[in-house]
Amino acid sequence: MTLNTDWAVRWIKGSAAVVSEHRVELITLDREIGDGDHGENLDRGFSAVLLKLDDLPTDATPGDALKMVATTLISTVGGAAGPLYGTAYLKAAGAIAGQAELDGAAVVALLTAARDGVVLRGKAAPGDKTMVDAWSPAVDAAAEALAAGLDEAAILDAAATAAEAGARATEPLVARKGRASYLGERAIGHRDPGAQSSALLLRVAADAAAGA
Repeated sequence: MTLNTDWAVRWIKGSAAVVSEHRVELITLDREIGDGDHGENLDRGFSAVLLKLDDLPTDATPGDALKMVATTLISTVGGAAGPLYGTAYLKAAGAIAGQAELDGAAVVALLTAARDGVVLRGKAAPGDKTMVDAWSPAVDAAAEALAAGLDEAAILDAAATAAEAGARATEPLVARKGRASYLGERAIGHRDPGAQSSALLLRVAADAAAGA
């Protein structure tokens, strides 16, 4: 089973829905260790993305859809989330440019490029209590699933499960990047909002693939 633009559109629509559903949760997480605007900013960004879905040409590829998400988030989302997620989606789109259908290797390439985009933009590493702590294990799990011969839906499911575990694992960490780093040990016990939103979005990607 390969993934096409219909999958990308389902992922985008599902992302907007899950961000709206978890908006208050993300605001609360960010209020505890950041500016408190993560949920609001992402909700505004994905609401804008939804409005642009109808502008996608009928021959749009998955990469075209993700590039639209990138440019829209960069232009509408404030704070750190806009540049970070915008870069993630932009790099992901570049990794699959021109491909009408995505096999397992393309899915891993997409996720890897997104992770690398976040690292490039945020200068963070695993253990810094950032969204990298969700993306990095997601990429590792996806690569392992590909090597095991699993299909695209299973690869994305493995990535999402690892991202969810990674987000939970940020709770005992001391933040070393971003506004939360100013809190020192007071950040311990709080989940990173970017890692949590990353896990939510990756779970939607997996659900969209499972329903293909």
